[in-house]
Amino acid sequence: MTRYALAAGLGAVAALGQAPWGLWPLTIIALALVYGLWREMRGWLPATLLGLAAGTGHFVVALSWIFEPFLVDAARHGWMAPFAVLGLSVFMASYWAAAFGAARLIAPRSGIALVGAFVIGEMLRGWFFTGFAWAQVGHVLIDTPLLHWATIGGGLGLCALIMGAAVALWQLGAGRRVAGAAGLAGFALLYGGGAALTPTDAAAPGPEAQTVRLVQPNAAQRAKWLPENLQMFYDRQRQFTAAPGEGGRPDLVVWPETAIPTFLHQSDDLLGGIAASAQGAPVVLGLRRLDGQRYYNSLLYMDGDGVVEQVYDKHHLVPFGEFMPLGDLMARFGIHGLAAEEGGGYSAGPGAEIVDMGPLGTAVPLICYEGVFARNILSAPERADMILMITNDAWFGKVSGPYQHLAQGRLRSAEQGLPMVRVANTGVSAMVDGTGRVLAHIPLGEAGWIDAPLPPPLPETLYSRTGNAPILVLAALLMLAGGAAARARKAPQT
Repeated sequence: MTRYALAAGLGAVAALGQAPWGLWPLTIIALALVYGLWREMRGWLPATLLGLAAGTGHFVVALSWIFEPFLVDAARHGWMAPFAVLGLSVFMASYWAAAFGAARLIAPRSGIALVGAFVIGEMLRGWFFTGFAWAQVGHVLIDTPLLHWATIGGGLGLCALIMGAAVALWQLGAGRRVAGAAGLAGFALLYGGGAALTPTDAAAPGPEAQTVRLVQPNAAQRAKWLPENLQMFYDRQRQFTAAPGEGGRPDLVVWPETAIPTFLHQSDDLLGGIAASAQGAPVVLGLRRLDGQRYYNSLLYMDGDGVVEQVYDKHHLVPFGEFMPLGDLMARFGIHGLAAEEGGGYSAGPGAEIVDMGPLGTAVPLICYEGVFARNILSAPERADMILMITNDAWFGKVSGPYQHLAQGRLRSAEQGLPMVRVANTGVSAMVDGTGRVLAHIPLGEAGWIDAPLPPPLPETLYSRTGNAPILVLAALLMLAGGAAARARKAPQT
């Protein structure tokens, strides 16, 4: 039990590499010690339980913001908060457990096999039950030059780098100096190479760049839908939209997710007011849409004449937030979705789309949770000129959740080589270039607006063409190589 408790504590320390703390060297050190414990486990079951303990410790810290949505309506949902944090953490940790157990079965004590199994486990964590790819260990590298290598391996590639560095560090500390030093030297070379190869100049906006106005109303979730506040938040956004800019009128105005309180079919007057405030600039905003008996969480593009040109319906919904699995059964126990309409919740849209904004170019739209998943961009019908993300991060509180969500958006930009226009209700709204660098932002918890030049798209990345296939093949090869080496060690000497 002592080893499992130690593993849980080390997992918690490893989480301190996530945003906003950013202590990524601690992640490597903690995971190196977890790897050392894993090597001492005898049998696949103890190894599996060790992975479960380490993962639970990691996710309890990394996902501590999960408390926040349940406290918006504490009288109704507050009792669920501790169960949700612990339950989700254990469930997410089960993928670590499976990876640790599988690696132990295939290649006991093999570091490369554990790296491969871990990468495959993280891929599965992002897929099963619609997936929840939040707080991958590779995310701790988003604020380092190593982010550049996401252009090849994506977020899973960063997971491989961090786990590989942890294994190498343990080897160095255990006296395997050649292997450990070689691994850490490779990590250092990739770090330096990332700094040298990141095309910061090419990703910077040019003098003729279009200007985008980001509008952040800072409507706290507890106050956002109160009847007495609806007009105030609407007027605030219109005021920010109409404000004169230093460089003249913007070429595009973007409001956040669910920016207005009415459904689309009830919104003619509100949209007319928004168009008047925009003074000829196109507007993107989030609102709800009702189609028959189905509710949608949608993004609307309105041209400079106030004509609604396109509506995108969110297709990757939040389980237990926007839709309730087995909703009728859950309702009998008093369990309802947090953000969705009563009844069956929101319905999913048909899938990834491209929004054509004329002279501004094309955008792949993402609404909130969709930005957590690389596949929501990879599955778009064509490569866009930018990523357009609107979100309401008020649900995530003010500690770690909004910063982690922003970091994942930066990863999406780096993977694709595309700039991101990101507008969040309470922040952090940001203009991100195609390397994942934040060029301008509105801080968390502030109301305001900024005009930011739109960076150009970079050339298509390898990751944008191949997705996760290469890194998954590499992970499988690492497991096979580890298994082959283990069998060779066991083979009788002749």
